[in-house]
Amino acid sequence: MEKNFFDAIESRRSFYGISKEAVVSDEKIREVIEKAVKYVPSAFNSQSARVILLLGAQHDRLWDITKDALRKVVPEDQFSSTEDKINSFKNGYGTVLFFEDSSVIESLQSQFALYKDNFPIWSQQASGMHQFVVWTGLEIEGFGVSLQHYNELIEQDVKSEWNVPANWKLIAQMPFGKPTAEPAEKQFQPLEERVKVFK
Repeated sequence: MEKNFFDAIESRRSFYGISKEAVVSDEKIREVIEKAVKYVPSAFNSQSARVILLLGAQHDRLWDITKDALRKVVPEDQFSSTEDKINSFKNGYGTVLFFEDSSVIESLQSQFALYKDNFPIWSQQASGMHQFVVWTGLEIEGFGVSLQHYNELIEQDVKSEWNVPANWKLIAQMPFGKPTAEPAEKQFQPLEERVKVFK
């Protein structure tokens, strides 16, 4: 039985135990991403989000690039646990790369100087909404997902490997796959401390 949106929000967690086993078709994965990119709102309807979906050998290549980049900065005697973590992402079915098109943001800053300082903030907010919708959409389809940020370490290599335009800024990496282990129980702060209602 398919989850509804709020069921998916409730069960959406960071899954680190994932496998390469297919859960739905590649076409369905692409549909989830394309609907998010098309319908998630953005300030001034800027539509600055850019997304790359990596599957199969392309997905594996991303995490090999990441491992190589980390090997240069993590001490050798501490690298084993880092390698295990990266391999857990590589074990998945695919990865979604999230970018923001800086040329769109810069154009809006020029057109609307009064809001110049806000456009980078609004860009990040829109990217967060895209990440959340894709994550929840993949959760609905039965994938385990997590969100990673190796941006500065891998951005130039990613751009070179997949011919990514220079004006696309890498924001996040989202590995996903069939869940093989349940995540740890999540703790919640009291809602009465986080939500106020006045009427």
